[in-house]
Amino acid sequence: MTAVTVVEETTAPAAPAAEALAPEPALPPDRPRRIGGVSRSGVLSLCGAAASGFCVSVLLFGQLAPFSGGLGFTVTTYVAFLAIYAVLTGLEEDGQAVRDRVMTVVLWTAATLLFSALFLVVGFTAWRGREALSHGNFFTQDMQASGPLDPLTHGGIAHAMLGTLTMTAIALAITVPLGLACAVYLNQIPGRFSRFVRTIVEAMTALPSIVAGLMVYATWILGLGMQKSGLAAGFAISVMMLPIVIRAADVVLRLVPGTLTEAAEALGAPRWRTVWHVILPTARSGLATAVILGTARGIGETSPVLLTAGFTAALNADPTSGPMVSLPLAVFNFVKSPEPAMIARGFGAAAVLMALVLVLFVIARVIGGRGPGHQTKRQARRTARASRRDVARFDELHAPGLSLFAPTTAPAAPTATGEND
Repeated sequence: MTAVTVVEETTAPAAPAAEALAPEPALPPDRPRRIGGVSRSGVLSLCGAAASGFCVSVLLFGQLAPFSGGLGFTVTTYVAFLAIYAVLTGLEEDGQAVRDRVMTVVLWTAATLLFSALFLVVGFTAWRGREALSHGNFFTQDMQASGPLDPLTHGGIAHAMLGTLTMTAIALAITVPLGLACAVYLNQIPGRFSRFVRTIVEAMTALPSIVAGLMVYATWILGLGMQKSGLAAGFAISVMMLPIVIRAADVVLRLVPGTLTEAAEALGAPRWRTVWHVILPTARSGLATAVILGTARGIGETSPVLLTAGFTAALNADPTSGPMVSLPLAVFNFVKSPEPAMIARGFGAAAVLMALVLVLFVIARVIGGRGPGHQTKRQARRTARASRRDVARFDELHAPGLSLFAPTTAPAAPTATGEND
């Protein structure tokens, strides 16, 4: 009995220890949340929320509340859709996932509205101007011998196309060097005066176009006695383009990493060479975008052109003398006519103006090239050739028998008497 009792006393405490050492049940691993992609539950939640939001708006506008109006119905449906979609998503996901899904829907909605408006504007303009665009004379003739009652087979917008290209070229020739130089100054030479210039530039971005036209009209035409011409219109357009180019280029130059500038200056390069060979090539793509933004602002101006270049129905290829018309001004004069043919010419000219802006954008993208660190095939081949030349030059410098510290002059020959100095 004693032995049994001892055994029981010695083995009894082992049970809690065994229970303490027993492995705990493994917890299910955390399931990673999907960041993107389309899932079945997500599609069902979207469809269910959309149907529920529509039904809620029908009840509010038809039965429960005295609401009316198509815009209010649309807004109420969308708000109810977002609320119901958040609730349905919250049944399966956490709060962070719910906010992510809701904001994704909001951003997709905004993008859809934006592209729908853009497609509507471009499509409506091209559709209304299709009758004029289908005739070849619309692009090769002017309106000097045509009137409002003439059919679309007579007359065109060649004078307006030439005027727009001429004025834009003059404005770009003035704006691009001045704008980029001012942006480099603001970026590379900080100080009190640069802050003052930046403030003036930001204030000029909101300058009304009619004020720019009046300034050029008062100084160039009234003050200096010059006549209305495409050159004066180019001056007025450059005043509108200059602050846009400066501000956009300044923002782009700020994005260039400071380590590139520090590396160039550490190698002994002067400031102007650093700007020309490091900063401007790095920001070339963004600078092209800045020029495009300024061009898009100036190419659609009407009032400065009317004040400084006048209006003409004939083709004028001389920008220094005689009135000249642009495409926006031609569109304004065409569409205010009650004749259907003139209205069709106006919409056709507007479609040509949009196509011209697109062509200029493509040209700027080609000139601007790719972003920093991305080379074209031609640039890659040129870099490879330069690297091979550098390797060959280094091999010549380190070739056997050559030394950078070898004497450049031969020792003096002994004299005829055999005596050495």
